[in-house]
Amino acid sequence: MIDLRRLRDDPAYRRGVERKQTSPATIDDVLAADDERRRLRGEVEELRARQNAASRAIGRADPDERPARIEEAGALKRELGKREPALSALEERVRLLASAIPNPADASVPDGGEDDAEVVRVVGEPGDAPALDHADYGERMGWVDAARAAEASGSRFVYLRGEAALLEVALVQWVLRRVQAAGFVPVVPPVLVRERTMEEAGFFPTDRNQVYELGGEDDLFLVGTSEVPLSALHRDEIVDAAQLPLRYAGVSTCFRREAGTYGKDTRGIFRVHQFDKVEMFSFTHPERSWEELDAILALEESIFGELGLPYRVVNIAAGDLGAPAAKKYDIEVWLPSEGRYREATSCSNYLEFSARRLGTRFRTDGDTELVHTLNGTACAVGRTLVFLFEHCQEPDGTFVVPEALRPWTGFDSVAAP
Repeated sequence: MIDLRRLRDDPAYRRGVERKQTSPATIDDVLAADDERRRLRGEVEELRARQNAASRAIGRADPDERPARIEEAGALKRELGKREPALSALEERVRLLASAIPNPADASVPDGGEDDAEVVRVVGEPGDAPALDHADYGERMGWVDAARAAEASGSRFVYLRGEAALLEVALVQWVLRRVQAAGFVPVVPPVLVRERTMEEAGFFPTDRNQVYELGGEDDLFLVGTSEVPLSALHRDEIVDAAQLPLRYAGVSTCFRREAGTYGKDTRGIFRVHQFDKVEMFSFTHPERSWEELDAILALEESIFGELGLPYRVVNIAAGDLGAPAAKKYDIEVWLPSEGRYREATSCSNYLEFSARRLGTRFRTDGDTELVHTLNGTACAVGRTLVFLFEHCQEPDGTFVVPEALRPWTGFDSVAAP
C-alpha cells in the first residue's frame, strides 16, 4: 500500500509514482479523498469526545439538569450515527483508490516502458541456432504433447513426458538445494488463496485479469507465483529484528491466464497456463533490503551460470514495473532459434509496500517498523527447459544433460529417437 503522507508531502515520492505511468489526476483523486477522510475523522473524534463527556456529566448533574444533559448526549449520539457510516464509506473509498496507486519507482530505475530496460551486464556467448527449435525438438523427443493436452484442457497446456519430466523434477531438486544452502527455508505453500491475500501481496487490483478465480462461494484464487502465499507467512506479526532476514523458497505449481498475449509464443512450453516454479521470498530489515536484492540476483545468476546458459541482466524501466516493485532486475537467456534474449527469471524489491498491507513489522527501541519484502524466481522450470532444449541439443539430436543436473537425473544424455 502506498504511503499517503509521503505521496502528499514528498515531491520525489510522487514523481516515482508518476514515472510508473500513473496519471496526476489519479494521484490527486486519492489525495483529495484522503483529505476529506482526515477532516471527517477529526469531526467524528471530536463528536465522540463531546458525547463521552456529556454522558459522564449526566451522573454528576443535579436532578433538574439531568434531562438537558440526557438530551445533549442523545443529540450527540444521533449526530455520530450519521457521521460514522459516512466515515466508514469514505475510508473504504480511500482504501480502494490507494490500492490502485503503485509503489514509486526507485531513482536508479530508468524511465520509459517495455523497450527501455537498461542492460546491466552480459554473461556468456550467444550460440548459433540448433537444427530444431525448442518446440519442434520437444515434439521430436516425445517430451511435449500439446495436441492431447489441448483436447483435455485447451490451448497453452501440455503433457510433459519421459526424460523431460525427470529433468523438471531434477531442476526443482537441484535449485531448491542451491537456495536452501543460501539460507532460504524450503516451503510447499497453498496454491489457492483468498482475495485478501492477493490484495496484501500487491497483485490485486492491478493483475486481477491474469488470475484464475474459483466459482461459487469459496473466495479462492489460483496463484500465479508462490510469492503470494509466502508473503502471508508473517501477516500481522511483529518479528524479531535479530531474525531478519527471514528467507523462504516456495515450490509450487503456478497458474496464469496470460491475458493480452494472444498469438504470442503459442508453440512449445515457453508461455503456458500451468507451470512449476521455485520462488525466493525475503522479509528484510529496511537498511539491508538493497543488499538483499543484490544477493538474490547473484544467486539467480549463479544458477544460470552453472547450467551453462548465456544470459544478460536488465534493469527494468519504470513504466514496465509491476505495481508493487520499486526496482526489478530480469535475467534474460539467449534463445538461439529466435536470435534474441528472452526473460527467464526476475527479482524485485518491494520496500515496505506489501508489508504495509500485510502488517508485518519488527520491533525497534520501544517501537515497531515495517519490514521490507523482496522476491526472486530461482527457477521457472518450463522456461528453463525451453533454453536447455536448444542449448543442450547436439547436431545429431542428442540431448546432453548439464553436469550440475546429472546427479539428479540419473542420466547424462538422451539420444534422439
